[in-house]
Amino acid sequence: MVADHDDPGPLPADPLRHHGDVETAPGLLDLAVNVQGDAPPRWLRDRLAAALDDLAAYPTAAHDAAAREAVAVRHARSVDDVLVLAGSAEGFAMLPRLRPALAAVVHPGFTEPEAALRDAGVPVARVLTDADDGHRLDPAAVPTDADLVVVGNPTNPTGVLHPADTLRALARPGRTLVVDEAFADAVPGEPESLAAAAGVPGLLVLRSLTKTWALAGLRAGYALGAPELLARLAVGRPHWPVGTLVLEAVRACSEPAALAAAADAAAQLADRRATQAAALAAVPGVHVAPGVAPYLLLTLPAGTGPAVRDRLRARGIAVRRGDTFPGLGPDHVRVAVRAPHVAARLADALRDALADVTREAAA
Repeated sequence: MVADHDDPGPLPADPLRHHGDVETAPGLLDLAVNVQGDAPPRWLRDRLAAALDDLAAYPTAAHDAAAREAVAVRHARSVDDVLVLAGSAEGFAMLPRLRPALAAVVHPGFTEPEAALRDAGVPVARVLTDADDGHRLDPAAVPTDADLVVVGNPTNPTGVLHPADTLRALARPGRTLVVDEAFADAVPGEPESLAAAAGVPGLLVLRSLTKTWALAGLRAGYALGAPELLARLAVGRPHWPVGTLVLEAVRACSEPAALAAAADAAAQLADRRATQAAALAAVPGVHVAPGVAPYLLLTLPAGTGPAVRDRLRARGIAVRRGDTFPGLGPDHVRVAVRAPHVAARLADALRDALADVTREAAA
């Protein structure tokens, strides 16, 4: 556990297992984690609270069917194309069950898929995108013999939204294409999503409810794919793999009223992202990567990253270090998109921190 206001320090022993929640602590302004809001909205809490009376009974097939039906309608899929998960991270933990001979993971990207595959002894090829090309994915860079490919869309932490056609170009018979769409619902209109693309061979889309609905502690998500692929993924899964509250959350967050609320939230996030990006780009020496996700990837002046993180933390602000993402280094940080007054506070603190570091280096 990280003590309050202590910097996480040197690169962790297992960088692939380092996530933003480790960066924050009580009393810090949390810009390291991308969950929106401090708690689920009242209507969702009421739905979950009402389901508490059902906790004496085991989750039933009817509970599961209702959740899957809501997701199926939401994405215009068959109910058999839906598998409810204990968060999309459970979907990554299941990938070794597909027995890939070679997995290709696109980086910089969420590191949990590679960690799960390596833990299971699966050979992994890293496909690094190029910052000079806006971290866009070149399908030709993916090894042709990879029978499992993992890519985020939008990608975490770069915020890049890859065209759906680029991702479709990675699909082929005998290959599973895993698209992590954990942040897709935070992008207005969900452009480039493959969630409804039932005809793409070997496609597996993973979705999370954690971010938009402030449900990180509940672990709720789902997978979309062909029934035979989902069956392979679920081999060895325990009975009652997700609880009643998770099933209720998946159902509730897939209904029309929730989708409308999510669309409104995505539009607000887009406006806030533009405001925050402009404020941070105005700080001398800071480069803000273009993107669409509810977080921003910053490049700080060479050699200043660790010291700047330390000074931000001393000022009560937690940001996500970037050097645990393959392809990034110690001068990269990721920050969550927040309200304009929070963005202004971050910009001011970042400007002061960089000035302090620069002055000390020159002394």
